[in-house]
Amino acid sequence: MSRRRPTDVHVARLALHDFRSYADVDVEVGAGPVAFVGANGQGKTNLVEAIDYLARLDSHRVSSDTPLVRAGAERAIVRAEVVRQDRTALIEVEINPGRSNRARVNRSDLPRVRDLLGTVRTVLFSPEDLALVKGDPSDRRRFLDDHLLMQSVRQAGVKADYERTLRQRNTLLKSARGRQVDMSTLEVWDERLASLGGEITARRLVVLDEIAPHLQQRHAGVAASAAEARREVTASYVAKTGVPHAQHPRDPEGCRDLLLTSIEERRREELDRGVTLVGPHRDDVELRIGELPAKGYASHGESWSLALALRLASFDHLRAPERGADDPILILDDVFAELDTGRRDHLASMAEHVEQVLVTAAVDGDVPPGLRGRRFRVADGTVRDD
Repeated sequence: MSRRRPTDVHVARLALHDFRSYADVDVEVGAGPVAFVGANGQGKTNLVEAIDYLARLDSHRVSSDTPLVRAGAERAIVRAEVVRQDRTALIEVEINPGRSNRARVNRSDLPRVRDLLGTVRTVLFSPEDLALVKGDPSDRRRFLDDHLLMQSVRQAGVKADYERTLRQRNTLLKSARGRQVDMSTLEVWDERLASLGGEITARRLVVLDEIAPHLQQRHAGVAASAAEARREVTASYVAKTGVPHAQHPRDPEGCRDLLLTSIEERRREELDRGVTLVGPHRDDVELRIGELPAKGYASHGESWSLALALRLASFDHLRAPERGADDPILILDDVFAELDTGRRDHLASMAEHVEQVLVTAAVDGDVPPGLRGRRFRVADGTVRDD
């Protein structure tokens, strides 16, 4: 493994209380490659999910916090010692379904739980990532927004404000169905939605442009054949405004103006249906391999190549020297059993040079030799250092 950079970050210790299947568990993790090995259903994914939760305040497996709390418990606690530049910080999230979560750093409460964002950054690859290629637009929007969150914690506030504005505007549109609407009030929400939506759209477009070369390079590396490696892969933003990716403005003001125009054009339709029809909440990313869209045309193997290339491109973009940020923690959740030899070797070779890579696997043979660092056995709610 390569020498650590001054900005490298890793989780040194993880403690869980009433999180998922664990009543209490305390694991000394450490830098470098770490593998959690155990049969399916024993709780190995729960461990890496907890670390990813500290980075995003969200789960990659479920859409709400309720399943994260052990059955019969009222709350869950995720606590980690994070080492940055030889300094250790104790970070903690208290998960309270139905109530406000709480966050602490070095035992001190933070004003808002999202103030914890940025302390840890992760890139997680799992079998569910096939949805990036085969799934709904919401899966690809989430990929972009999660990546932007890892790049800038401010994005969390912008997205929360946008979602709140969207709910309030939709409530107004629904109440206006079949009745006279106060247009001045609706126009205030139009302006607010377009301003926040314009910022989100512009950032998504810019990051897609920046990821593009990494995506092409990583796809060539994970492709199963020379012919597949030579094929161009692209990721284009598909906005409900109808403006193509190449012609779409990249600045927030330009995106805002475009959204306002589109909202005005679809005013009657929105009033009739009682829902907001234009904005980043309805946009998509079109992935193409060669001349064809990946969704509906890519084989299972090609879909794996593209999904893996997207995650690795995200990792490359986040750790690029010009961004001067910490190395993200790379989490590989039960993926090696799904990959053929070529893809396994490429992923393992790349992961060997990461400050901290966390691997889950059902059996020892699924962990590539280059990632055989510290190993834990996971079974029956216990985690044992092997």
